[in-house]
Amino acid sequence: MNQYSLTEEQLILRETVRKFALEKVAPRAQEIDDKAEYPQDMFEALTELGLFALPFPEEYGGANSVLSSCLAVEELGRICYNTAYLLIVQWVPFGAILYGGNQAQKDKYLAPLSTGAMRAAISVTEASGGSDVAGIKTRADKVDGGYRLNGQKIFSTNAAIADFVVVAAKTDPTKRHGGISAFIVEKGMDGFEIGKGERKLGSRGVPSSPLYFTDCFVPEENRIGPEGEGFGLVMEAFNKSRPIIGARGIGLAQGAIDLSVAYVREREAFGQAVSDFQGVQWMLADMAMQTEAARHLVYKAASIVDSGATRMELAPIAAMAKCFATDVAMKVATDALQLFGSAGVSKDNRIEQYFRDAKVLQIIEGTNQIQRNIIGKHVVRTF
Repeated sequence: MNQYSLTEEQLILRETVRKFALEKVAPRAQEIDDKAEYPQDMFEALTELGLFALPFPEEYGGANSVLSSCLAVEELGRICYNTAYLLIVQWVPFGAILYGGNQAQKDKYLAPLSTGAMRAAISVTEASGGSDVAGIKTRADKVDGGYRLNGQKIFSTNAAIADFVVVAAKTDPTKRHGGISAFIVEKGMDGFEIGKGERKLGSRGVPSSPLYFTDCFVPEENRIGPEGEGFGLVMEAFNKSRPIIGARGIGLAQGAIDLSVAYVREREAFGQAVSDFQGVQWMLADMAMQTEAARHLVYKAASIVDSGATRMELAPIAAMAKCFATDVAMKVATDALQLFGSAGVSKDNRIEQYFRDAKVLQIIEGTNQIQRNIIGKHVVRTF
């Protein structure tokens, strides 16, 4: 069995990011959500810290560590969901190019992504194909020198900011999984249009937009991997990023606990501090236990990614980490809001933002129902 422990460098990273989050991110967190504006200042601060490079191979200046990436996301997510998200929207498309791209594509895109000199997005979801990735309708028809893309995507997070988008499209509509290919579509290509950003429940600081392709010409050198292998490389990118999504969940849950403890300590009822009530302490105990269990599952899954596990080995544990940690985030945020009572539904208290953001985590990067499908199939095959 794979075992993990945090190195001295990782402990220093965690403390560094925690200090940064408290001093630099916390004063901006509420405003980012309230205004639903992209936090360019936070992006620049993360760039200065060099955090974008964490999961990148060493030749691109990175630490080549998903576990280190999880530590950074957890500490940022504890304070600000949106700032943590700035890292993740960079890392999923990076993964697709790393796992499926040729050397020319890696040379062109990976180094700038690792430094923050370029920004990226990934676009798979369609109105008729969310969880059913194989059911996407966007077409990529072969023409001289490349492909013509036609179709629409929805909820492409960070596309409005990105220099390029990794897009999944059907090169063979007669097939399902085997008919999908992946393409790098660059900002400004003719026939590529980004629509108006969604008005979202949570995750409001990083825009999610529809994409429109109208005879958009994409040169053949922008196809990632061979034709028909797009589904596999997209799933590879998603699998290896799922522990990082789980890290957002444990960061959010820990942040909700932090806010709850501060609130019940200072509030009095029936002549004593609310924190002295046994019922309240039991709620907090459950919140802490669930979060700690999720933390260890996420770290375990991240260490398995770092060990070089195959996709089949990784898929069930990555799904467990994403599903359990984000379900815990929702449960903990719900209980935290309950501890705030009527004050919890006021936008003057940040706990309601944690509640909204937690719900988003159960849906994105593969719904938790899909994660259970992956886990269930593994269990049936194994036992």
